[in-house]
Amino acid sequence: MNKVLVYILLGLGIWMLFFRSDEVVMSEGIKVSSSPLQQKLASAQAFRFKEYRVTPLARFELEAKVLSRENYHLGREADLSPTDLALGWGRMSDEKVLKAIDISQSGRWYRWQTSHFPIPRREIETHSANMHIIPKDEAVASRLADIRQGEIIRLKGKLVRVDADDGWRWVSSLSRDDTGSGACEVFFTESIERVPVVP
Repeated sequence: MNKVLVYILLGLGIWMLFFRSDEVVMSEGIKVSSSPLQQKLASAQAFRFKEYRVTPLARFELEAKVLSRENYHLGREADLSPTDLALGWGRMSDEKVLKAIDISQSGRWYRWQTSHFPIPRREIETHSANMHIIPKDEAVASRLADIRQGEIIRLKGKLVRVDADDGWRWVSSLSRDDTGSGACEVFFTESIERVPVVP
């Protein structure tokens, strides 16, 4: 083999190793078999967070694949939640399934479309969700900023209702079975961690 070609291939390999290491390798197969865990609160003490009153509605934790993420900078919601994560579990964490689905986010909505259903429509609806992430503190916000599409993550916290003094309100869904307006989770997130992906 030509020595020049060998050097080119070697250089390309080194470049991919060191300069493309921030990309998540998408491997097929179900990566998250468990469903989100939600626990009703017997009593919940509201608390002040920034300029808002936050009322916990349920304890909530999940492990999920990041299908998409969208950052927001304008509006009241952005004061609380700088990022929405579209998350999937079960067969919605399988890259083979996700290859057949176009996923997007905008205006605090998560949208998907497909020309042919790799799994039943209802399964797509009930095994993925758009979550408005409210970081508990700067440490959680920093971790959130580093999360990328394709990663498997574990989040813990509470689903909440947020009230402003002038009557504005933002209320979380408490179901994974709903769709449309009001179906997103308003998630006061107390911890975020990456989960190693098993090939």
